[in-house]
Amino acid sequence: MARILITSALPYINGIKHLGNLVGSMLPADVYARFQRQRGREVLFICATDEHGTPAELAARAAGQNVRDYCREQHDIQASAADAFGLSFDYFGRSSNAPNHKLTQHFAKVLEDKGLIEERTDKQVYSVEDQRFLPDRYVEGTCPHCGYEKARGDQCDNCGRLLDPTDLKNPYSSISGSHNVELRETAHLYLLQAQMQDRIGAWVEKNDNWPTLTKSIARKWLKEGLRDRSITRDLKWGVPVAYEGTPRPGFENKVFYVWFDAPIAYIAATEEWAIANDENWERWWRTDKGADDVKYVQVMGKDNVAFHTVSFPATILGSDEPWKTVDALKALNWLTWYGGKFSTSENRGIFMDQALDILPPDYWRWHLMANAPESDDASFTLEHFASVVNKDLADVLGNFVNRITRFCNARFGSATPGEGAYGEPENALIQELDGRISAYAQYLEEMEFRKAFNELRAIWVAGNEYLQIAAPWTTIKEDKARAAASVRCGLNLILLFATLSRPVIPFTADKMFAIFGIDPDDGAKWPTGAADALSALKGDEPFTLPEVLFAKIEDDQIDEWRGRFGAA
Repeated sequence: MARILITSALPYINGIKHLGNLVGSMLPADVYARFQRQRGREVLFICATDEHGTPAELAARAAGQNVRDYCREQHDIQASAADAFGLSFDYFGRSSNAPNHKLTQHFAKVLEDKGLIEERTDKQVYSVEDQRFLPDRYVEGTCPHCGYEKARGDQCDNCGRLLDPTDLKNPYSSISGSHNVELRETAHLYLLQAQMQDRIGAWVEKNDNWPTLTKSIARKWLKEGLRDRSITRDLKWGVPVAYEGTPRPGFENKVFYVWFDAPIAYIAATEEWAIANDENWERWWRTDKGADDVKYVQVMGKDNVAFHTVSFPATILGSDEPWKTVDALKALNWLTWYGGKFSTSENRGIFMDQALDILPPDYWRWHLMANAPESDDASFTLEHFASVVNKDLADVLGNFVNRITRFCNARFGSATPGEGAYGEPENALIQELDGRISAYAQYLEEMEFRKAFNELRAIWVAGNEYLQIAAPWTTIKEDKARAAASVRCGLNLILLFATLSRPVIPFTADKMFAIFGIDPDDGAKWPTGAADALSALKGDEPFTLPEVLFAKIEDDQIDEWRGRFGAA
């Protein structure tokens, strides 16, 4: 069985991430990693904070900190939020750490030796008042494509176009606000992506299992023609432009562009994991060191796809070294807040720390994944969130667990009843569950998350419908053994539901296992079939009555949250 390497897009360092960031990369990657671990596969799930570039410097300045201390503090905050949400990273590294510096400089040297990097002199925006060049987000102005007046020097947030600072109309310094800017010449290194056009195109077409969104974005960039891209910036914070520890002459005050070093941090963070755990990182990344049997899966929002299907592959493939390239790339659309954007500055939307102040993580995990923005952008509203939680989690799953455990405790005591044999209702249920479990597993394998959790919801519903048909509260009056069998089946369903639900609502699944005193790591192995799963509890296994798994969300809570989080 192939080993599975999973990386989710690196969350940027400047502040806690919102729900859209969470469902756009980290959470679906976590669900997939958890599922594969339950299937018994060897999984390595890697992520890191993306710490270089102008936004980090600007955020540190706004916080009154030096950038190194700011990034260290923010990494710890993001790591804590990820842990609280149950994101099961095997390692959560940092792009500013030494392994990424060394690897980034290695790739640059190899690419230059291969003739894929050259030095060019450009004209770049220079702020007379700030006495410095202004790369990327240090420049703001009017977008030349849509007229948006607050476009950044790297991208317009309104129309999504990638920009160069020199493209902006009416540019000004985002440091001082000064419009006293001019173009001056400065030297930079360029990655000659145009030379890789055919090779990248052939590599993209070879990956015929990529989803439509991923492939369409890659093909769009290739159709427009790959452009050579500057990979250095006039900044102090970042990976120094040096080869084997020696600064490149003329580049002593420059660093590599964040989008050059950030994807390399997937490899570097794996090396950090290996150092911390006495492991061998090369068996995951080098095909000459055993990585041939690795399935590499990337998960990211659609705005990151181009860099992972063009720019990073140009680095990896251009090196002509035996690096592992991505096999499956899951791209997601955007989650919007009432149809608009999440915004920290404008108090609009819910961020990860705020979400956990309101409700436990599984409420959010279920809603976000059951409604993941796969085929199109999805609008998050509190009203829809409450409806999904109340119907799916409280009424279907939570109610089932509550009904069957309390009925058993009242009529048979606090242990699984062993008398009675399964009959036609149980056989019909087993047949339905086998089909649904197979479909559910296949959808998770293909990372079709909405389809997967629609199937899981149907599995929960099937359990409730079974209870209505078996009706042990009625049959107990005439046939206690028949009632006992259906109760035993219902208790076994709790364990089956816990196993199947653990990838998406792990905290709740563990509570369901705890009802029977079962260690989840032992009990959550993926079922081989419904018949075996419904025979796990055979009789006399003690259990404890659980607390209510999910409290319903009330209208007054929604009203309060609408005001608190700027709902439209």
